[in-house]
Amino acid sequence: MNPSALSKLGYGMYLVASRKGDKFNAQVANTVFQITSEPPTVAVSINKKNLTHEYIKDSRVFTASVLSQATPLSFIGGFGFRSGRDADKFQGVNYKIGKTEAPIVLDNAVAYLEAKVSQEIDVGTHTIFIGRVIAAEVITDDKCLTYEYYHQVKRGTTPKTAPSYIESKGESIKMDKYECTVCGYIYDPALGDPDANIPPGTPFEKLPEDWKCPVCGAPKRDFKKVEK
Repeated sequence: MNPSALSKLGYGMYLVASRKGDKFNAQVANTVFQITSEPPTVAVSINKKNLTHEYIKDSRVFTASVLSQATPLSFIGGFGFRSGRDADKFQGVNYKIGKTEAPIVLDNAVAYLEAKVSQEIDVGTHTIFIGRVIAAEVITDDKCLTYEYYHQVKRGTTPKTAPSYIESKGESIKMDKYECTVCGYIYDPALGDPDANIPPGTPFEKLPEDWKCPVCGAPKRDFKKVEK
């Protein structure tokens, strides 16, 4: 079996949030999908190790913000490569409380929805939460961020707890690239780091010493050279 075939499936990029009492948490997810239109029903797949899973199990509600194509890697990294057990992911983030009393992230969102869980399916490492949509709004007409665009254009990485994570087997590399040992992001000199105003053609050694991983924020010292 060639697992690369799975990467050809279409995905979006979302921020899924929930609550537990007066506590909030959110995470990046790429498996939010519509099941029926009447009644409007959606499903989301969440890793059992994630704090968001615990919160959805407790409150039986979740929200999903559809991310825009212009979403910075640093914003995605803040929700995708940090645990809510260790940091307040909502610090400095624009959000509101919805009808479910769960947070709705508004920054970099083109639309959002709220759902109440009606059913859940255990699929091993993950739980699929099925929810009836009770509220939804469009915020902007900006393009939505797809999983393919995130990887191929933004050069983003995937946490190991994500449903679509596939371990990389390596590839032929013609230039000296450097990998973040924290999240797996690859700095490619041919691409630079547009979000940090690092132009294409900038070798890793020439990056400012205070440069950080655009995905997880790890410092330059946490990168290692990718062997050819």
